[in-house]
Amino acid sequence: MRKGRRWNLWKTSAVKFKQGENIAQIPISIRQPPIPRLHDPGREKKISDLVTITTKTFLRYDKLRLLLKSIRQYYPDMKVIVADDNETPEKIDGPNVEQYIMPFAKGWFAGRNLAVSQVTTKYFLWVDDDFLFTGDTKIEKLLDVLEATDLDLVGGNVAGNHFSFKLILEEGGEDGDCLHWREGVYHIIPGFPNCMLTSGVVNFFLAHTNRILGVGFDPKLSRVAHTEFFIDGLGCLRVGFCSHVSIGHQKQEYPKDKEAVEKLKKYNSFRENPLEQQRFKLGLLYFKNRLSCFTKH
Repeated sequence: MRKGRRWNLWKTSAVKFKQGENIAQIPISIRQPPIPRLHDPGREKKISDLVTITTKTFLRYDKLRLLLKSIRQYYPDMKVIVADDNETPEKIDGPNVEQYIMPFAKGWFAGRNLAVSQVTTKYFLWVDDDFLFTGDTKIEKLLDVLEATDLDLVGGNVAGNHFSFKLILEEGGEDGDCLHWREGVYHIIPGFPNCMLTSGVVNFFLAHTNRILGVGFDPKLSRVAHTEFFIDGLGCLRVGFCSHVSIGHQKQEYPKDKEAVEKLKKYNSFRENPLEQQRFKLGLLYFKNRLSCFTKH
């Protein structure tokens, strides 16, 4: 077996020997090695050859433009992919910006799927459209962690909030398993004293493109959703959090003109999490993951 290579089980069979009333059964496993996926880091080994920035926007073009301006201040050559499900799309101009138009209000996770599906680099950085790059938004530091460890995804903090949490699955019986959500982290990642192993992080993270595509974002979750992605990746994705990398959050200022007020009201109506939506999400969570209980502390 080639060192450091994961082999996938392709087929299991058995050879049986019988002598009189005695039967010997020898299991035989046929394994198929996965084909490696190589990425060209570029001749000059620029970070823009390894990382693409992705985001989704909805009714917040003013926020998106501020985000893009801040990105260009620190990463002028990095490609940015925008998934856009606005009712009346506005063209986003600028070099190295790709804007993908979706059906109106298609949803949060559907937009994530679209944006990440268009990434051609080894890694992508996810940010919300109302974030703001600062001098502490050092993608290179997150990249160092992914390149040196077996982590699949590593997050930072947003204006001081890291929102890291642990997911603990307790195996049950015929009625299903029990999933426990807990705040906090597991332990420090060796070699990176500012980084901890955890199960989930905020909407600011750097991740292996192909590994995230293997999990995906459930498009049934069109509005308020976050933890659900990490639940889908539980047991598949290794997640970390680094406290020394951060991104800013644009201030929420109440608009003064009538048009802006109406736009904010419309946006907030889509951000609401009514009882019907909560019941749907909970039902999907229990059914899809075969759960009998879900606790959160």
